[in-house]
Amino acid sequence: MLGLPLLAAALLAGACTDGGGTDQGQGATTAPASTSASAGTPSVAPSTGGPVTIPKSAFVDLPAELRKSAPQPMQVADALPKLCAEEFATGGRSTAAAAMMSIYKTPKDPPENVPYGTLHQTVFAFAGTGAADYLRRVRAALQPCRSFSEAGNTVTVRSQPLAGAGDDALLVTLTRPATGLDGSPVGGTATSQITVVKVADAVTVVHDQGWEGTSNNPDFADDFARAAVRGLDSWQR
Repeated sequence: MLGLPLLAAALLAGACTDGGGTDQGQGATTAPASTSASAGTPSVAPSTGGPVTIPKSAFVDLPAELRKSAPQPMQVADALPKLCAEEFATGGRSTAAAAMMSIYKTPKDPPENVPYGTLHQTVFAFAGTGAADYLRRVRAALQPCRSFSEAGNTVTVRSQPLAGAGDDALLVTLTRPATGLDGSPVGGTATSQITVVKVADAVTVVHDQGWEGTSNNPDFADDFARAAVRGLDSWQR
């Protein structure tokens, strides 16, 4: 299993990935009419009031030793987790949105091994107080959502502040009965985690899931959050 210090060092060495998509679930290279979401064009930070581009540098990139396959853009509607309802959607309040999927492994995994997990990451840009308002709406939406049903299983939800990540951050842990590839119970539980991080006028939602229903490694949450902060910070500041 990948040790926490090694993962942190690997993430610090990584470059950033491509972005695309909108909160409304449009194609991965489109955005609302007044904005753009492009992989390589220069960006204007949301605070300037100009057109917003979400560049590849805004996303977490996994370095080669962690990357199982090339990152791929995906629709925001597919990237955002859905628990009891649409807790992580912006309701059209963002000025731009984009999403990427990264499939990761551990550095010593042989090529024939299955992946260790996936990251579905969404980046939102906001104007004014929109980023702070989004965190407040997410927290309020999660408060009554203590559990939900998924594929006939009960998934419990625990949310807590995540200290030391960006301007504000939230960590959500989902716990469900562990199942095999065919969906049958195998005993024990499996977890996945959602990290929501605000940096200036942008927010990212990172959903870390183990491969094929296995658990993610909760020790990685801080590392992924710090990598997400670096991406947003390098874009905006």
